[in-house]
Formats: sequence, C-alpha cells, structure tokens
Amino acid sequence: MRGGTVDHSETTTPSAEPSGYVGRRGEGAEVRRLLGKARLVTLTGPGGVGKTTLATRVARDVAHLFPDGVVLVELAEVRDGALVANLVAARLGLHARSGLPAGRQVIDHLRDRALLLVLDNCEHLIDSSAELAAAVLAGCPRIVVLATSRQSLGVAGEQVLPVPPLPIADAVRLFRERAGAIVPSAFDGQDEEAVLAELCGRLDGLPLAIELAAARIRSLSPGQILDRLTGRLALLTSGRRTAPRRQQTLRAAIDWSYQLCSSAEQTVWARTSVFSGSFDLDAATHVCADAGIAADDVLELIDGLLDKSVLIRGRQPGVARYQMLESLREYGQERLDVTGDRHRVARLHRDWFGGLVARANEEWVSDRQQRWIEQLGSDHANLRAALAWSLSEPGEAGRALRMAAYPVEYWLLRGLAGEARTWLGRALAATPDDHPDRGDALCMYALHTLWMGDQEQIARLLDEAEALAEKNADEVARGRVLHIRSFAAILTGRPGGVELAAATCAIFRAHGLVHAELHPLFIHGVSIAYRDGDPAAARASLRRMYDLAAERGDLFYRAMALFGRATVEVEFGDITAAADAATEALRLDLRTGDQQGMAYRVDTLAWIAARRNEHERAATLFGIAGALWERIGTTPEFAVNLPHVKHTAATRAAIGNTRFEQAYAAGRALSDAEAVRHALGEPAPASPSAADARTGILTKRETEIAGLIAKGLTNRDIAAELVISQRTVSTHVEHILTKLGFGNRAQIAVWVVGRAGTRRAQL
Repeated sequence: MRGGTVDHSETTTPSAEPSGYVGRRGEGAEVRRLLGKARLVTLTGPGGVGKTTLATRVARDVAHLFPDGVVLVELAEVRDGALVANLVAARLGLHARSGLPAGRQVIDHLRDRALLLVLDNCEHLIDSSAELAAAVLAGCPRIVVLATSRQSLGVAGEQVLPVPPLPIADAVRLFRERAGAIVPSAFDGQDEEAVLAELCGRLDGLPLAIELAAARIRSLSPGQILDRLTGRLALLTSGRRTAPRRQQTLRAAIDWSYQLCSSAEQTVWARTSVFSGSFDLDAATHVCADAGIAADDVLELIDGLLDKSVLIRGRQPGVARYQMLESLREYGQERLDVTGDRHRVARLHRDWFGGLVARANEEWVSDRQQRWIEQLGSDHANLRAALAWSLSEPGEAGRALRMAAYPVEYWLLRGLAGEARTWLGRALAATPDDHPDRGDALCMYALHTLWMGDQEQIARLLDEAEALAEKNADEVARGRVLHIRSFAAILTGRPGGVELAAATCAIFRAHGLVHAELHPLFIHGVSIAYRDGDPAAARASLRRMYDLAAERGDLFYRAMALFGRATVEVEFGDITAAADAATEALRLDLRTGDQQGMAYRVDTLAWIAARRNEHERAATLFGIAGALWERIGTTPEFAVNLPHVKHTAATRAAIGNTRFEQAYAAGRALSDAEAVRHALGEPAPASPSAADARTGILTKRETEIAGLIAKGLTNRDIAAELVISQRTVSTHVEHILTKLGFGNRAQIAVWVVGRAGTRRAQL
C-alpha cells in the first residue's frame, strides 16, 4: 500500500499557488531539467531569495512523475540534527521500528518506492541533512531529493542551482501584486515605473525584501517607501560591510520593517520568534502579554504584524494559526538576545506547551479527543522546542519527564514512539532518582521500549519503577507497573497476563481512574479469551471498556474495544459480529488517523475473510495490512501472532502459494484510498485515474516502446527488439516525450512504473 494514510499522507505538495511565485519560469524549467538527470538537486541562495517557494512550486508541477508522490519535510522546525531522520520518518507516516534507528527505517521504507523527497531549509542542520540525503541516494534507487539550503550539501552527484534574485521587471511585478492586494488603487493614475524599478533595484530583487516593502503601501506611496529605504540603507548596512551585499540588503529590509513597527509590535515580533513552526492566538497571548502588553491587545498586534508581512496566516481550517519566515524568526530571536528577554520568553513558551500536554492528557478520554489530536499534531514542532529547552536548562529537565510521557496515546497514534523514547531517555538521564514523575516516565519509557523488543531493558526499567512505587507507598504507581508487565506478557506470550491485567484494572477502578483502566481492560479481555477459552469473560471486560469510552465521547479506545471484540468473535463466536466490530473500528481509526490501529483492524478483517472462505480477499487484505505493519515499524507475528499465523496458513492452503502471493502483492500495491475502500468493502469511484487518462494518449507502438525504455533499453536495443530502424525508434521517442510533456527518458520510465502500479491496484 503506497502513500500515507489520513494525516500521514506522503504526498504533501501544496495544492494552492505558492505566494510570491513571480518570474521564476526559467528557474522552474531548469530545476525540472536537473531533476530529470540527477537524483539530488539543491537550490541555494541567501535567505529571502525564494528557494522554498521555487521548490514547492516545482514539486507540485512534477508530482505526477512520481508514482509514490512528493514528501515535503520542513527542517526549520527542528534544531537538533539527531531529529532529522525522525522528522522525515514522521512525514512518511512511519512508526519507530524495533531495533532500527529512524534513518535506517526511512531507507527501508523508501527502498522500493519512487517519490520526490523535498528537504527544505537544510542550512542549520547541514551535516545531518547531507548524511541522510547520501544514505537515501545510496539505498533507494528510485528516490529523487530536492533540497533548499543557504549552502550546498556536498554530497556526491549533487546538482547545485543558485537561485538568483528576481530581474527588475519581475521584481516590480511582484511589488505591484503584493501592494495591489493591500491597496487596490495604489497605482491608479500614477506613472511610477521608474520609481518602482529603482525601489526594487535597491532591494536587489529579493522577494522577501520586496514583500516587506510592499506591506508599507497602506501608509506610504511607492516614492515615500523609496525615500525612506534609500536613506536607511546606508545607515543600516554600515558596520556589516564584510557580509555579502544581498545579505546586507535583506538585513536592511528587515531592519527597516522592524523600525516601522510600533514598539508593541516590535515586542510581539521578538517574542513570537520563540515559536517553532506555527502557533495560535492563545499561545501567542500567553507568551507575549505582560505588564506592558495587555492580553486583549495581542490580537490587534498580531493583526498589525500580518499586515506588515512579518507573520503569515496559515491556510488550515479551524483555529487560525500564524507562522514566521525563518529569516524573520532569526531576527526576532536576535532582538530577544539584545533585550536579555530570551530565557524568560522561552520559559513561558515551555510552560504553555507543558500545560497544553497536561490538558490533553486530562481530556483525552472525552469528546475533545479529536481536537487534541489535531492540536498536538499542529504544535508538535513547538513541543520539540519546549522539550529541548527544558533539557538544555539547568534544573528544568524534570518538566520534560511528564511532557514526553503523556498523553502516551498521542505519541503512539502519530507513530512517534521512537521519538518519545528518545526524549524520555534524555530526561531520565538528566533528573534525580527521587523526582516525583520518574516512576511514570520509567513506565512509559518501558512501554515504548516494548515495541523495540528489548525485554532485558524493559525488566530493568519496571523493576526501578516498582521499587519507587513501594518506597513511596504509591498504589497507583504500582498499578502502572503492573499494566506494562501485563501488556509485555500478552505480546511475548509469557504467562500471567490475565492476572496482572485484572489486578491493574482493580487498582485503577478503586481510584476512579477511568483513562488508566481502559487499556488494561483490553489486555484482560483478549488474553482471557485466548488463554482460557472464556469468551463470556472477555466480552464482559471489552463491553465495560467500550461503554466507559463511549460514554465520554472517546474514539481511540472505542476502536480498540471493538477490535478486541472482533478478535474474540472471529475465534469463538459470531463471524458477522466480528466483521461489524472490525469495520466500525476501522472507521473510527480513519477519524483519528490511527495507523497503528488500522494495521490491527485490517489484519483482523483478513482473518474474517479467511473464516468466510473468501480467500482471495483475505490474501489481498493481508497485503494491505502488511504495508501498514511495515509502516508502523513492527510485524504481525509480534503484534497478533497466533491468529495471524493461523489464518495466513489457512489462506495459503486454500488458494496455493502463487495465488496468495499475487493477491498479497496486489494489496500492497493499492493506494491508501483504494486500500481503505477495499477493506471496508466499498466500490471504487467511476472516474479513471490520472495514469489511465494519460495512457490513451499514446499509440500501441508508443506504449510498447515506453515499456522498453522503462526496462533500460537504448534506442539501438529497442530497434533490435522490435526489428525496426533506430531512426524510427528515435521518432517514436520524440512523439512520446511530446505527448506526455516530458523532457527525458527517465521521466518516461517513471511514468511507466506508475501506470503499472495503478493497474496492479485495480486487480
């Protein structure tokens, strides 16, 4: 199964026209040409020259050439080079895999795929970015990398394309577009081409500098903007003559924009630079408001910075979110350093997101669960920044223990168990043994480690957590240890899981901890069914779990309870009830974006199909599940060993190895949308795919030649194969390139592979 699922989609190319894409037709064509002949293309240039805009536009234009889509990874949101591979893995929708570092998992996932990987803003993580790019190029022959950076990556085979400033004519056009969007009558009846040309020349054609200047059109005419810019440039670039002139110009433009802000706007600019990625108004108010800036004034000040192009309004639906370009963010942080306010503001930032995580955990089992999934996902870059700050500041690491531990469901659902484990490991190493949150952190660290398969380390972690619980006479803490022990028992097939889960449920129930009781109820229900053959006891635990979750509006644990019911019924009860439960669980997973849950549900639907003697369908579902298991970093033999092995064997025996492998491969080849429809038993849409639409463009002979090109044959080889002249082959190749709108043979090969994938998906 290719691509991503729900909010883990691999194809992340923007669908809307990028802001500021003016005058880049030539550069765009050159990037496309380089992508046709090289597997690593790096766009370089100073901040504000438009590298990201060019890269995202080109990625959108060439997306159809890559069967597995485009993955955009914005590296500006991380500051730790060790997290580069984790961020790429997260963008691919991968969960941490047992025993493998994130980089290795990325390589394994991409090895047989054909996609464009866009690494944006590499300069501050240049070594880590170069290392990952080199590994991808070496291990994944059909992956193409497009990077943006203020310097080249220095990787063998890299094609570097410096992105130049805009020519004056295009710079003027950009200024007119931006200024006209603010004040439509800004140029009515005015012959200001000479003024605009000089203004844009002063700004060296840098798109960011031009947009900052255009934002002043509300209060100044173009001539007035030029007058002020001309006088200020000489002043503001003095003392920086060792810097390249374009960097001086951008710096001057930012300095000028900063000086044109009110004092309060300047303060908010500096303070909001502490955010990583995007942020909302509530977070900004917490960080920015103080004795000098009233909380009620923050919105107006944010609005002023939006008007001045210092902040950008995000396009996502729901709550408005704001973002700052990296150059402006760096500038704002410099201002925080100048005023000595950086530490205080960073602490406020950490406190806000620490509180956010705490509220999310408190309200996880509620009708606000989806909101928290979306909120934490939107703020994940800020969570990383808050955790990093806590671990870098003396005496603050304790706050990281709880931030990285809860809500544990978020880390698992987003496929970030490996990252959570990393943060917890760092926090545990940096905090004293008697910290009050250490026991919980040890249990959560053990839970994430459980997925890595390190049983010896799990035992040590839980022994330490249990000793702390006994020392503090903390029964709830002891219950958390028993919970992880019971889960480890059921996953590894060791005895005692039923009794441990029952004891855990009793402790949490006695303390009224509904959230904590839910997963142990699942463990008890499934384990008692399979160990004791007691479906009645299993149904009772799973019914309580479902009812507790449903009463509170929870989706995550409702889906898990339904999955538990399906596993019980498929072995001991009503196969129709099993199918209904598994299907409903999958629909809930789609709402929360839980890929881990989806792997379990689809595998269960395969068992059900096998029980119904629908063996072709079962094999296809096993293929769909196989791709999901791979993505979440585990195997069905580990996660659902006995029933998976049993029903896989039955399916193979029923249809034979050849038919099983064909159906299994067809399931793996399905796109995410097709895979979901197949699992739910829904019909495919009537409209043809893009690949099918293009297929009809070529004649039968051209299609045949395109297929031979994809096999690596030269024109001479094709001529010999088809017993025609090389000249005829050359003519056909030119016709193919023209009809498909391609520039080289490599693009033809990519298209053929994508077309084959589409056909497999329709089996």
